[in-house]
Amino acid sequence: MRISPADELLLSLLRENARASTAEIARRLGLSRTTVQNRIARLEQAGVIRGYTVRVDDELERDRIRAHILITLRPKQMNAVVRALQAMHEVRVLYSISGGHDLIALAVTASVGEMDVLTDRIGAIDGVERTNTSIILSTKFER
Repeated sequence: MRISPADELLLSLLRENARASTAEIARRLGLSRTTVQNRIARLEQAGVIRGYTVRVDDELERDRIRAHILITLRPKQMNAVVRALQAMHEVRVLYSISGGHDLIALAVTASVGEMDVLTDRIGAIDGVERTNTSIILSTKFER
């Protein structure tokens, strides 16, 4: 599906606030409410918009420990490791990457001790060669 510049702006506004009213989005885009509704419906039907989610306020998450865990795999172990990581509720996002590592996981736990246990659990998954964890200190911005 081809995405127009107006669709890109619409998606940007939805990333900022997926609960914004159609009228508010239409006003910000300079389009009619019906046009915005139709564009959203078309993007949903085409699978461009796959769903809507909740972003939790940083104040609520402030006491949680967040980390990027870089994961290096042994050859041909991607599928099994991804399935194992998907079963861990602390792993919020998993990216396949290029470079010296194969995956980056974004993990969230209640304490440093729990993060330590989680990284040990990840390191113990059959097919994981090594991990490297970086604790996230703050979020400068998020879209």
